[in-house]
Amino acid sequence: MTARVPAAVTPTTLSPVLLLLDAGDDHAIHHAAHQRARPERGCITADPTPHTNSLAYLALDLLRSMGRDSFTRPDAERMSTDAAWRAVTCWTLTTGLKQAIVLRAHRLTLERLARLATWRAETGIRLVLIAHTPTEATEYRLRARLAAAGLADPHTVSGTPAILDAIGPPDTSRRHGPPPPDHIPPLPDLPDGDAASFLQECRRHLNKDDFARTDSQYWAGHAAARTWLARHPSFTPVATATVRSPDEDTGPHEPTDWQDMESLRLFLSCLTVSSPSPGHTLARVRGAQAHFLGRELQLDVPDDLAARGGPGITTVPITPHVAHTLTTHLPNPLRAAAAAALLFTGTGQSLLSMTQIASVDEHATRLAIDRDSRIYIGMPPGPRHMYAVPPRARPLLAAALAFRRRTPRTTDRLGLFAGCFGTPIRFDNLIRDAGLDIPAVTHPYPAEDWHAAARCRRLPATTAD
Repeated sequence: MTARVPAAVTPTTLSPVLLLLDAGDDHAIHHAAHQRARPERGCITADPTPHTNSLAYLALDLLRSMGRDSFTRPDAERMSTDAAWRAVTCWTLTTGLKQAIVLRAHRLTLERLARLATWRAETGIRLVLIAHTPTEATEYRLRARLAAAGLADPHTVSGTPAILDAIGPPDTSRRHGPPPPDHIPPLPDLPDGDAASFLQECRRHLNKDDFARTDSQYWAGHAAARTWLARHPSFTPVATATVRSPDEDTGPHEPTDWQDMESLRLFLSCLTVSSPSPGHTLARVRGAQAHFLGRELQLDVPDDLAARGGPGITTVPITPHVAHTLTTHLPNPLRAAAAAALLFTGTGQSLLSMTQIASVDEHATRLAIDRDSRIYIGMPPGPRHMYAVPPRARPLLAAALAFRRRTPRTTDRLGLFAGCFGTPIRFDNLIRDAGLDIPAVTHPYPAEDWHAAARCRRLPATTAD
């Protein structure tokens, strides 16, 4: 699954507003509207909070209908009116919402209707308004407000049977609660052998079941390395040896280092970002090293791999349970993406705070952090820190990008997570609202991530006797 890239919305692509005039305020109509709602299938039903005309409350009501209602907690971080509406727009675009049913539309002020019109224009969502209009005068006043708000000439339906038909049948698909917590059996302590002897050492020290699970991870890394090297024929080495004259000794060639370290770092991140434990990471890396070695390439990783930080070591797989927790606990797209980045990069907030808007690619599949640009101003940049974005985190990154780009006075060189890690109080609030254990926070590693310290070189060629 990749992040949704919203298409441009033009007036000709907008669906007409559907106005359902419920003269009798029939409970069956409200019940049918709620039964129709399924956010994960593209339809929501919002019931505006009574006794208030606040624009912010209407935005929060829409977020609640999307399943993002943690802001109702007394200690939750608050959003301003503009930020809340930007969040509504960004979640609509990136989660594929197609229709919104709004109840009690006759109580909406001109300003609130104008906000709904803007939301519709920016996202192309199909807007269905259900209004209680017992008299011709109330219907006239409602139509006047709709016209003034930019929602003129709605398609009108009246009468309970016709309204129920327009709403459609209830969604009878099975309604699931939150995904169950993740439970993945950990691997035992694995022997500290090199790539050539790793499997033999595991077979010698592990029982049958543990070896089978370790062996599957090893060959998964082996297969990933084979696929990746086959897709990177341009991943060519640059010689580090001194140029020799034709008269000099023509013995075995010197080792050569790989030039494209960013691609290598991204591969290692892709390989391990879904690892549920350091043991799984070690087995995958050893498998990848074995295939590299078979191609006369030596892939070196830190000896203290399990004690380091980074992908597969201090990361948390973005499982359905984790993704559900992030999307329900953090209605602000920036906060949700920041918490997700802490989980899938496994790095600290000091490095993540350097993430620029331009650091995330168009489809939100990778995140690149150029730390050297902040430290060595004017010096040629070194290899960036590359992180793979797992599929379930991509909609969160895409929503954050859309949110930031809709913020006034924004450029691609500004910080994507600006304000999320800035102060201890704000950072503590982010961690609390996320409601997840983040290893990179509870067990920080001050040095660079392990995949940034990895190296690859071509082994010296041997000569025939």
